Amino acid sequence: METVVRVAVPIPAYRCFDYLAPAGVPLESLLPGVRLSVPFGNRIRVGYLIAVVETPGCEVERLRPAAAVLDAAPLLSETDLKLLRWAARYYHHPLGEVIQSAFPVHLREGGGAELARPSGLVLTPAGAALDPATFRRAPVQRRLFEVLRGRERPLPASRLAELAGSGRTVRDAARRLVERGWAEWVDLQDRRIPAVAGPPLQLNPAQLGAVDEISQNLGRYGVFLLEGVTGSGKTEVYIEVIRRVITRGEQALVLVPEISLTPQLERRLRERIEAPLAVFHSGLSETERAAAWLGFQKGEVGVLLGTRSAVFAPMRWPGVIVLDEEHDRSFKQQEGFRFSARDVAVMRARMADIPLVAGSATPSLESIRNVQRGRYVRLVLPARAGAAVAPRYRVLDIRARRLQDGLSEGLIAAMRDTLAAGDQVLLFLNRRGFAPALVCHGCGWVARCRRCDANLVLHARESRLRCHHCAAEHGLPGCCPSCGQEDLRPLGVGTERVDEALRRLFPEVGVARIDRDSTRGRRSLERMLERVQQGEVGILLGTQMLAKGHHFPGVTLVGILDVDAGFYSTDFRAAEHTAQLIVQVAGRAGRGGKPGTVLLQTRHPDHPLLQRLLRDGYPGFAAAELAERESACLPPFGYQALWRAESKELALSMDFLARLREEADGKNGAVHWLGPAPAPMPRQAGRYRAQLWLKSARREELHAVLTDALARLQETPERRVRWSLDVDPVDFY
Repeated sequence: METVVRVAVPIPAYRCFDYLAPAGVPLESLLPGVRLSVPFGNRIRVGYLIAVVETPGCEVERLRPAAAVLDAAPLLSETDLKLLRWAARYYHHPLGEVIQSAFPVHLREGGGAELARPSGLVLTPAGAALDPATFRRAPVQRRLFEVLRGRERPLPASRLAELAGSGRTVRDAARRLVERGWAEWVDLQDRRIPAVAGPPLQLNPAQLGAVDEISQNLGRYGVFLLEGVTGSGKTEVYIEVIRRVITRGEQALVLVPEISLTPQLERRLRERIEAPLAVFHSGLSETERAAAWLGFQKGEVGVLLGTRSAVFAPMRWPGVIVLDEEHDRSFKQQEGFRFSARDVAVMRARMADIPLVAGSATPSLESIRNVQRGRYVRLVLPARAGAAVAPRYRVLDIRARRLQDGLSEGLIAAMRDTLAAGDQVLLFLNRRGFAPALVCHGCGWVARCRRCDANLVLHARESRLRCHHCAAEHGLPGCCPSCGQEDLRPLGVGTERVDEALRRLFPEVGVARIDRDSTRGRRSLERMLERVQQGEVGILLGTQMLAKGHHFPGVTLVGILDVDAGFYSTDFRAAEHTAQLIVQVAGRAGRGGKPGTVLLQTRHPDHPLLQRLLRDGYPGFAAAELAERESACLPPFGYQALWRAESKELALSMDFLARLREEADGKNGAVHWLGPAPAPMPRQAGRYRAQLWLKSARREELHAVLTDALARLQETPERRVRWSLDVDPVDFY
């Protein structure tokens, strides 16, 4: 009798496919979680074995044989597969694509699961004692020597040319240093790599109480919401919990919302944790990502620090999951498989029967509600650690005031006083580029994207106009395309424009602009942050990349240049996100021994949201916001899904969603359908977008309707419209 295997193939189909087992492969090798190469259409694809089945979906004679089994042992455990099946059901996404998202690209493409371990070059004690003059006749060796001498950690082989030279010459220089005993190659996953561990952590009573309560639950499921004001020492709690987990012979998964948060946290973990640590995020090479993933899967890596996609990395010895800045929207995937890493992490902890620690100074309303319902345990760090005190807020009313490229006179004066005292300043503006619009002063023409319903953003240093939605680029026009006049002016302020103003106003002060444009190069962000920590930078300017998690002990003044941006949004979550952003940015001030000040520039100083936040703090704001959400049956008191459609014509997108609603209308009165309606930005990248909003007070009723609608779509697929389904959406744009 032929052996039949059921395989999840990564295609947009809500079903698995049956194949005959490859010839000559024993049954004991066909275990769920292994990869197979299978014929699909006229291609060979990598699929994932779900089960060996006794009753195939069609006659055995019609089945094609799988080409090969790619793994000697499963790369995914039963618990891993259980989690991925749950995610596919909950987010109503094809199982094959969900499973594929759990793998790094190297393994998705069928690469081997045995990789050469990544290595790094480090100076030996003899090499570290050398005088640089030793290399006066070997300039490449000297350059490499100086790079190695200036690093605390080994230089990865993959970055040798990037940091020390290029091509064969730098590889020859490395070989010469090794041959002379001045340098050596080390395993980057070796536990000996970290520098000598720092002194033991000195925890205050609140921190120690949190650590003890979490530690008492090691080995069983529980979610702990670690709520602490900015600078209260949440990271120290994470580190001590992880250290206790490692001593039990278990692993820790640490998730952060942004790549920008990994260098600082990685450094602190390496200093304190005596265990192999690996990093997993999109800024690494595919080889590095695969090595980290496999090391964690095999149990060779004790701590994996990663961003959203790391939530699916297999753990050989599950111990704890840490979710830093749990409120952050970056934990929600906004395209393709639209999952929430926060919610998946909670379910993963539950299935693995381990604790999850979710930390934030501004917890999401969903997490606060789960505490109220007894699902989460709330642990509070009420004060800043050490001698640091909470910053004080001052509102700067900029109505009818003259601004210098977004900077008020009051803010400039406060900056001068701060810099004169030898302290650092942080300015926040969540808008990159030089100006958000280029207009003609003569006729009012505005530079618009040809493919999106959006203005083009001026990037003056590169003399380019860019669309921040479809990435289209254009050179600057010499005159107005509408009236021919040459009086084209930037309208509004972005970080690039403020950067120029700061360098003009403070020519003797180092300025660092940190946004997506200035940190494109590899390690550029790390280098900037190192300059800040070393005191080479007096003024930091940035977007939300600076708003969370970073520790700048020298910063005593924070200026938020545009508080009003989130006050008048149609998104019901805008108030929550704006309050979180204000508190998180403000939390960068006064984290050292000196008190901090936060200046809020606003044209609406009496706005209820701002006044409530300043009067009652974030806890008071959250309580009032929860009451409003409850009265409107909005999350976390209700459940939502958003159906999006896009096509070459808006009518096609609207008609598709209208049919979807019409076929389901009246079948379940517990689910309310709103729309269809054009998206807030109807045209993006040349396609017209519409959306249909579903909401219900009962989660199971909402999912039943989604399941029924998807089944009908599979029976009668729509070829002219692209559509996607977003469960628990956080962005309606």
